[in-house]
Amino acid sequence: MQKVAIITGASKGIGLEIATQLQLDGYLVYGTSRNVSDHSQLSLKLLALEVGSDESVAELVRQVLDEVGRIDVLINNAGYDVYGSAEGTSMEELHAQMDVNFYGAVRMARAVLPTMKRQKSGNIINISSIGGLLSLPFNSAYAASKFAMEGYFEAMRYEVRPFGVYVSLVEPQGVKTDTLDSSIQSIAHEVADHADQLSRMITRMRADGKSSGLSPKVVTQTVRRILSVRQPRLRYPVGGLATFMPTMKSLMPQKLFERFISSMFMK
Repeated sequence: MQKVAIITGASKGIGLEIATQLQLDGYLVYGTSRNVSDHSQLSLKLLALEVGSDESVAELVRQVLDEVGRIDVLINNAGYDVYGSAEGTSMEELHAQMDVNFYGAVRMARAVLPTMKRQKSGNIINISSIGGLLSLPFNSAYAASKFAMEGYFEAMRYEVRPFGVYVSLVEPQGVKTDTLDSSIQSIAHEVADHADQLSRMITRMRADGKSSGLSPKVVTQTVRRILSVRQPRLRYPVGGLATFMPTMKSLMPQKLFERFISSMFMK
């Protein structure tokens, strides 16, 4: 029986890499994108989806079930990274970040769970981030969305495991993708005393991502590893920094760790 996977944000970057590989592995893959007409050249079944809309999510899941009758894998990958000080980030910008990165993943998981529980099997894999384990300056909205994802899906894992459904969180360090410039965004209006720092931070994050970011293939291999075992773990750090930095945070005195982060990112 061919397994069915839904992957959000699958038209480019990490999502496209995962979708392409799972197709090669024999999965029937339903990728999603906000604008499917822009990606007609992809050899991938791409469906329109707005993860910020309850109606759009429900319609997508209905379509997949009408066509194939089952859902084995959900990969919550859609998201972006907004930079700005906590003070300068507007409530609208914060709501938008949470609605895509966190609530979008929640909507998708809630929509597929009845089917997976009925099947007594399924995997919900969330592409989280090192940013879900520690915060950086000028990245409060993104960190909030990923910290929320970590907590919510850890609780869900306990609840759905008795039904044969496994929830996992993939936590990569920076990943080098062709969408890096667009996925890292800036708030519209930074407060004056942080404007220069924000500009330097965004320039650095884009440069570091391009020069030392992980290949999307590394994230894809982690997803494949999760799907290859009967009882996957909850958390999968990806990359040396994703393991080292949270460990460093947990072991170092708080004041010393804060001093370290400030010296790295508050120049």
